[in-house]
Amino acid sequence: MTITALSSKAWPKTRVMAQKSVSAIRPAFYICVVSVAVIASYAYWIRTHTIFACQADGYSADRYVAYCNGENYGEYEHGAFAFDLEPSAEKFAARADVLVLGSSRIQVALSTTPTADWFSAALARYYLLGFAYNENIVFAEQILPKIIPRAKVYVINVDDFFEQFETTPVRTIFHEPGALKQYETKRFWQRVHEPICKVLAVLCGNKFVIFRSRETGAYRENGWAGPKGALVSYDDSVDLDVVDRYVVAARDFLSRFTRGKCVILTMVPYAGTKIGNANAVATALGMKLVTPPILEGLRTDDGSHLDQPSAKRWSEAFFQAAGPKIRSCLEGQQASPPLANP
Repeated sequence: MTITALSSKAWPKTRVMAQKSVSAIRPAFYICVVSVAVIASYAYWIRTHTIFACQADGYSADRYVAYCNGENYGEYEHGAFAFDLEPSAEKFAARADVLVLGSSRIQVALSTTPTADWFSAALARYYLLGFAYNENIVFAEQILPKIIPRAKVYVINVDDFFEQFETTPVRTIFHEPGALKQYETKRFWQRVHEPICKVLAVLCGNKFVIFRSRETGAYRENGWAGPKGALVSYDDSVDLDVVDRYVVAARDFLSRFTRGKCVILTMVPYAGTKIGNANAVATALGMKLVTPPILEGLRTDDGSHLDQPSAKRWSEAFFQAAGPKIRSCLEGQQASPPLANP
């Protein structure tokens, strides 16, 4: 048997070669680890901060993302109308027989099966033209002349609609030079988001998202995970300063955009509904606030918007209360009375 051993001269040479080999591998290993970390970090950022923070199961030929709670995405619906990025939605809004104006409160409250069923039975077209961020007449005055509605009936959620301040999206649209590009980019990423997240849903997060119908404007919400909101309640007190401000703004708005049309003022309930102010505004305008009788047990998702069961109940009751007048207006038998004089 022959035993071969490394000589004292061979051993240092072998050791040096091994050390060189390890030294060569070590930087490559570190680069690999850092690269993986960077990629993982970027993938996490995309999944939490962009439209990929939301799922894509609400897309259809009729629906697009109106809002995604990814920190760097946010809302799209304002820009869609301000910059004509969803032309088919504008066409449907223009052709509607009944146009609904207000904030996301009325969007949620009327994005229900009872709403769709009532208009189907009435053989009438409707469009929910409300917007999130407590939107008001400042934005409505911007988009209505572009749409040129043919509606015979306007349903307006009094709430904060007659305020006259620029909301966050409106400030961006009105004053930031790059606003158009921002919204075009958001539209582009929806085209990327839909096919990827529909096929590989695991790659996308589950943050709150609102899809919006091009045909009716109705919302479809996914991913709300907040605590259950408060029960609906009502505040009968009247703030005369608020009422006076709303009445002045309402007279101007209605005289310019709804002359000769039927106008129905309503108030979607929430926690602390300012029903006293709403009734006072309607009375000052020579109109009546059209709301269902108080429904017990209505609940909100977040203190501000009705949850889905409550929205279904409220919308069904709303059409029982407002339906006869809407039908009469659609048949051309009744128009809104002239605005009361100051």
